[in-house]
Amino acid sequence: MWQARLWKVLPIVEQHYPTARWIFLTLTVRNCPVTKLRTTLQLMGLAWQRLTKRPEFAGNVIGWIRSTEVTRGLDGSAHPHFHVLMMVRPSYFGKGYVKQERWTELWRQCARLNYQPIVDVRAVKARHGDGEPLQGAVAETLKYTVKPDDLVADREWLLELTAQVHKLRFINSGGFLKDVIQELEEFEDDLIFFDEEGEGGEPELFFEWNRRIRRYVRSKDPSPPQPS
Repeated sequence: MWQARLWKVLPIVEQHYPTARWIFLTLTVRNCPVTKLRTTLQLMGLAWQRLTKRPEFAGNVIGWIRSTEVTRGLDGSAHPHFHVLMMVRPSYFGKGYVKQERWTELWRQCARLNYQPIVDVRAVKARHGDGEPLQGAVAETLKYTVKPDDLVADREWLLELTAQVHKLRFINSGGFLKDVIQELEEFEDDLIFFDEEGEGGEPELFFEWNRRIRRYVRSKDPSPPQPS
């Protein structure tokens, strides 16, 4: 469902930011006992909030979508990590470039870890032709929360995992991506339009910047907004 939503809004995103580039970021912490998974995820969420306020992030990232994945360790521990698909300004690959070592240090600081975490960052090629690179990044970001094999490996582990993640949100978004995804959710039931002859037509969604509430809102004006 989330992959379908993101693919629906990508044309809108590209309309407003045709030169934007994409980065795929994975953030990890050490395994924790499954009984402490909820606390670990909450601390990771706070760390992410700190990261989004750092200049290297705030100055480069236009929008992002983040998913949480939990895998089962061989010893029955839990390994939570974030997959993040970030839309960045084209200047990121020039004066704004952030090396992997810096991303690792930023995450270590924001998560307040006393060890060097494993952080992976890679560029996603711009969509041309069949768009497979971006499609792969979307699929990797918005894949399963827990591997199917892990769900059936240990009954007690699964029961504890279920209790630990109860009512936690595993997919989050920010920036321009959050704006257009929210608008899509609000108008998802109205995405089928009809032409003058009653035939189904392709839906068209347009957005503009609302200075009062400081976010993009749905507009009937087909002209692209001017980002502030």
